[in-house]
Amino acid sequence: MKTQPVSRREFIGGMTAAGMAMPIAARAFESRDIRKPKVLRPGDTVGLVAPASPVFEASSAEEGAQALENLGFRVKRGKHLLARWGYLAGSDEQRVEDLHDFFQDPEVKAIVALRGGYGTLRLLPLLDYDLIRRHPKILLGYSDLTSLHLAIHRLAGIVTFHGAVALSTFNDYSKDYLLRTLGRAEPCGPIKNPPHLFPRLIGKIDRPARGALVGGNLTLVCASLGTAHEIDTRGKILFLEEVGEEPYSIDRMLTQLGQAGKLQQAAGILVDRCAKCKPADYKPAFNNTLSVEEILEDRLGHLDSPVLINLSIGHVADKPVLPLGVDAEIDPRTRSFALVENAVET
Repeated sequence: MKTQPVSRREFIGGMTAAGMAMPIAARAFESRDIRKPKVLRPGDTVGLVAPASPVFEASSAEEGAQALENLGFRVKRGKHLLARWGYLAGSDEQRVEDLHDFFQDPEVKAIVALRGGYGTLRLLPLLDYDLIRRHPKILLGYSDLTSLHLAIHRLAGIVTFHGAVALSTFNDYSKDYLLRTLGRAEPCGPIKNPPHLFPRLIGKIDRPARGALVGGNLTLVCASLGTAHEIDTRGKILFLEEVGEEPYSIDRMLTQLGQAGKLQQAAGILVDRCAKCKPADYKPAFNNTLSVEEILEDRLGHLDSPVLINLSIGHVADKPVLPLGVDAEIDPRTRSFALVENAVET
């Protein structure tokens, strides 16, 4: 029997099915109960963790630490930062220990992921959500960190932050939005698109929309369905990003979210440019395909809410920080969105 390459989505889905069920008794928090972490100031200490995949070379961890120091922060490395077990940065227990240690550490003001990859989904049954809620701190990362964001936001009831990991590109754009969102107890305001991107409003709904932000990587958002940390999109602004998936996979995941009612319940939807989402160069799944934009038009264009696509959100160099639980507003007239609530407190 001929074996086919396994996609990232299929790999994560298989691991989810094979993993143990989540015996979590924590209740989900409503928006009014959400806690905000404190402002991150120059000179503050950030904890560097590897909750997903490991780096191949130890020097890469030092590069990530140096990048954070260049932003003006002191860096405290997780005890198990360089641990590795296959495609995981150490055992589940080691990675959870580093997270718990930094949430409890009074010196640490923010927790930043070294990189993404795969693995945070495995940690969710082991997290102490009561401990995390007692010590609300900035948790920053994207891609595979989506699982941590959704679970901690929903079950610990704190604002978490979808944004750069330590090994991201900290260009002027990313640095500006990181410091503006985390370093001031004020709304960040409009999120400007880089000049090479041209956002589009799809569908027939052109009224403004406002709601708390929720979302992340499309694969991991779908992986939350049917779990204790299932994404709640009711009246919220749903943002989605993806990388390296074939168009039919994007179709399948959006169809799943639609059949789960998650797309219809959202007040508005933001979709990034879906970097490298195209038919495979070698043996694509089908001889014919749809483009990603055609799929977005088909799967999202009928919704009774504004849908803005081709944004700079996920696996791109120009990366803003999107706080889960903070109000955002979509302006169809300018094809833009803005953060209209402060994400941190003094």
